Amino acid sequence: MSNKVLVIGAGGVSNVVVKKCAQNSEVFGEILLASRTKSKCDAIAAQVKNIPVHTAQVDADNLAEVAALIKDFKPKMVINVALPYQDLAIMDACLQEGVDYLDTANYEPKDVAKFEYSWQWAYHERFKDAGIMALLGSGFDPGVTNVFTAYAKKHHFDRMDTLDIVDCNNGDHGKAFATNFNPEINIREITQNGRYYKDGQWIEIPALSVKADIDYPEVARRGSYVLFHEELESLVKHFPEIKQARFWMTFGEEYIKHLTVLQNVGMTGIKPVKFQGTEVVPLEFLKALLPEPSSLGEGYSGKTCIGCQITGQKDGQDKTYFVYNVSDHAEAFKEVGGQAIAYTTGVPAMLGAAMMLTNKWRGAGVFNMEQFDPDPFMDELAKWGLPWSEIHGSDALLVSV
Repeated sequence: MSNKVLVIGAGGVSNVVVKKCAQNSEVFGEILLASRTKSKCDAIAAQVKNIPVHTAQVDADNLAEVAALIKDFKPKMVINVALPYQDLAIMDACLQEGVDYLDTANYEPKDVAKFEYSWQWAYHERFKDAGIMALLGSGFDPGVTNVFTAYAKKHHFDRMDTLDIVDCNNGDHGKAFATNFNPEINIREITQNGRYYKDGQWIEIPALSVKADIDYPEVARRGSYVLFHEELESLVKHFPEIKQARFWMTFGEEYIKHLTVLQNVGMTGIKPVKFQGTEVVPLEFLKALLPEPSSLGEGYSGKTCIGCQITGQKDGQDKTYFVYNVSDHAEAFKEVGGQAIAYTTGVPAMLGAAMMLTNKWRGAGVFNMEQFDPDPFMDELAKWGLPWSEIHGSDALLVSV
């Protein structure tokens, strides 16, 4: 099989996606890698030898430019690892040219820090009528966590009551303050109010106001905070039996101290301000000052642990279950020249694309990961670098229900 794919974006995740697609040459035969900065594409392409990787410059906000690339290259699908602001323009181009679409993060408008699937779910009928497929959120969280939940329901639960997605990065990159993926998106995500789902409604809380100490298997005990994350929205939609769903992420005290100061002086703002006659968005300026996430891999030590704690019932008995992955920053760098955050996002993007290209996951319309059979995806995860483990019973209760 020699499927051609168009990959849009040339950051740390794209680096992993392209190299993993090249490893999986039974499915992927040729890649066109495109981004606003062609030199970044060229740098990634130069490291891949076993399949052809072409490069191009594209403004992913420009539907016509993206559509022209698709028309010229004729890929089987588009893998979008650009910015979430650009999702809709790329989906429009895929609709226009009749090709499948995949991304790793849901659309958000640039002028409002708001995360929801409504904009992309609204494309369902158009994709269905066109006979093409869009797979949303094929990263780790969202992505693998959605598949973990579907796998738990299929194999371990008659009814799921609570879901806690926990995300720990216990790595050390040696920088005073840096983000592991796009600083603009990362900081917007964690400075907005938190939200969790309980008994049919969303509960809003001040940012980083709910904390718990969680023992992450194989990694560490870390303070973790409730955030809103987009997979909660799709999971409670597709598993309406869930009574409570929360997302937890670790942040070190130094990180929070820096973030608090930056917030207090207005550097995390997303509204333009006038500076010497020029309009500047503070967060965009801050992004330019911070280390490029793709530069953090070398010398990055420590591990990540991301998983799903689920409680519910099986065969009339109460049950607690935890399914998770542990990844090592140094091992990720050794393999692909990137850190584990990019690795854990890039591998599932490649794998989700492979599920589509081999028709193991197939449908017309717009879908989230949990809507498909989890087994073929879970079967492949370890093979491509993301081994997973399970804990059953009282030892699986990391977070108090």
